[in-house]
Amino acid sequence: MSILVSGSLVYDHIMNFHGSFKDHIMPENLHILNVAFGVDGLVRGWGGTAGNIAYNIKLLGGDPILVSVVGKDGEDYLRRLEDFGIGTGHVRRDSEKMNAFCYITTDMDDNQITAFHKGPNDLIGKISISDIKEKISVAIISPMSPAAILEHLRQCRELGIEALFDPGQEMTAFGREQLRKAIEDAAFIFGNDYEMKLIEKHSGFSKEEILARARFIVTTLGKNGCLVETREGGKIAVAACPSGAVLDPTGAGDAFRAGFLVGYEKGCGLTTCARMGNTAASFAVEIVGTQEHRFTAEEFKERYEKSYREPLA
Repeated sequence: MSILVSGSLVYDHIMNFHGSFKDHIMPENLHILNVAFGVDGLVRGWGGTAGNIAYNIKLLGGDPILVSVVGKDGEDYLRRLEDFGIGTGHVRRDSEKMNAFCYITTDMDDNQITAFHKGPNDLIGKISISDIKEKISVAIISPMSPAAILEHLRQCRELGIEALFDPGQEMTAFGREQLRKAIEDAAFIFGNDYEMKLIEKHSGFSKEEILARARFIVTTLGKNGCLVETREGGKIAVAACPSGAVLDPTGAGDAFRAGFLVGYEKGCGLTTCARMGNTAASFAVEIVGTQEHRFTAEEFKERYEKSYREPLA
């Protein structure tokens, strides 16, 4: 069975600021904000939530079905995916717009400022999931336009496919009724602690009301690991997996989602799924770029078992 990954393919431009944004931003003067940061280096790489998640699923031995779009300059990204063994048969080509791109600056506190150009990404929602012939076990509907997210969540629900709703940086683009509809159609919901607070605030649903609709919620907590909360009232706190040097947190959340989904698709319990997500994320932060890290099945298994003292089949 395959894991459907719907979302963006983006050219990333990653920069590091050797300071803290908070030292250069004065809250009392936000009405005239004018800030410039000197950055160290610039890494151009492959990104986008769908590309990152599919990449990590493939690293873990899973079978991602990628649903996305590229612009007129995106052929090298498609070749790169195909060379890595990720099919692009459900990726639409746009011959007019440039591909989506973003510029990400990370400070020494792992805070990030991102500028994003969406390119042809509005076309993603026009790709029909019902036309996909491969057998799909679970889907992740990752950040893109609210209309595209809602359309793919709706199609998954009608097709009987469990879908993960992951609004990410698109959270604030949702209207209240759109967000409530997404929660209704999702099987489970992922977000970091800040995003989960926004989901509650903008939907008007309490955590309990969200869990009356979704089977479970996963909140990622950075260096503090993650928390899984279930409809039945269970709370599973999972510590982060230790990594080597943390060079770049960009893409760690996407790696986490891939690890969690591969475990879920294989029938693992939620604790094991969360630990797999944390382990995948620990490899991602060791390299600058969201798709530059590599690991073998044995290396993944060894790190997982050393960190959590649990055998991984």
